[in-house]
Formats: sequence, structure tokens, C-alpha cells
Amino acid sequence: MENKKNPDKPQNPSTQLLAVVIDALQDAKAKDITTLDVSHLTSVTDHLAICTGTSNRHLKTIAETAMGKTRQAGFDVLGHEGEGVSEWVVVDLGDVVLHVMSPEARGFYNLEGLWGIDSDEAEGRDGAIENASNKTT
Repeated sequence: MENKKNPDKPQNPSTQLLAVVIDALQDAKAKDITTLDVSHLTSVTDHLAICTGTSNRHLKTIAETAMGKTRQAGFDVLGHEGEGVSEWVVVDLGDVVLHVMSPEARGFYNLEGLWGIDSDEAEGRDGAIENASNKTT
């Protein structure tokens, strides 16, 4: 992925991973893709990626696509939970934690609000792609 702000300076691994995840979510036709930079709130992860699927099968496909593309890009999948049996699948990728949710679960749990980040601060699809493509270390 090209870094448009400074093509000679490589992206940090966290930002590269986020870009891979966003690309995978788009390929799997995930809905309402949002990313949250939580690095200032926790040392557990740098980013949350949250998206919505249309059915339990779609949730599973989104998670599987994200894990596959992550591995292909050379990153590790640390764990996953809820695949195929839940309305909420969590994939731990270290610097990025992916939440794939049904519309009902996403509305009920409101992760953006839980992390104290209102919708104006959260990066929607276009902002997430732009920021992931341009961030540097």
C-alpha cells in the first residue's frame, strides 16, 4: 500500500494491519465499516474495527475473509470467538480487534458509545480508508 504523505517512510505495522482489515471487510461486503483509534485509551490494542453483517452466515464470511487476508499479509490472528453461533464475532489481531455484528447486536451494544467516542469522532468507511492509507509512524 502506498503512503501518499511520505512515500519514502513506511507505515507503522498497526496502520498496515488496519488497512488490510478494511480491505478484507470491503471484499466481504461488510456494512457500516467504522474504525476507532483507541490507542490513547488502552494498551491492549490500537484500533477497533466494527462492521455489520446481514446474517449469521455473512458474519462468519466477513470474519473468515478478514482472518485469511490478515494471514496472507503476514500478520497473526491471535484468536476469534462467536463464529457461526452468535450475532457478534470478535477477531483478535493484536493491534486491531475486529467486531463483526448483526444490526441488532450493534445497535444494542453501541461499542462506539461504550468507548466514549461519539459518531463524529469515529472514522466511517471513507475516513477509515483515507486515514489507514495515509498514516505514518
